[in-house]
Amino acid sequence: MYFRGMKKIVFMMVMLFVALLSYAQVQTVQIKTSAQCEMCKSKIEKKVMAVKGVKNATLNMQTKTLTVKYDSQKTELNVIKTAVSKAGYDADEVKADEKAYAKLKSCCKKKPE
Repeated sequence: MYFRGMKKIVFMMVMLFVALLSYAQVQTVQIKTSAQCEMCKSKIEKKVMAVKGVKNATLNMQTKTLTVKYDSQKTELNVIKTAVSKAGYDADEVKADEKAYAKLKSCCKKKPE
């Protein structure tokens, strides 16, 4: 009798654990940025890591692509892109915040095409 009760408790605990794991929805996205130098990389990664729910943010300077892993239950992609914009940089279709861009050092501003 006691053993059957323990089985039920263990089963319920396993089910609860599985439910909690499925609740967290970790997404990975890539965002094209207007970063120019290592200072930009540091600033963007720091701003994005400050967003609640972001697990990891890494900017590849060769491709200017930011790879972000985040919990979609805690934040949304547009919040992450806005964080990049507020740092002074473009994030895909979201243009850099003008005031933040104006404060960037000259090496961090987009080169004329």
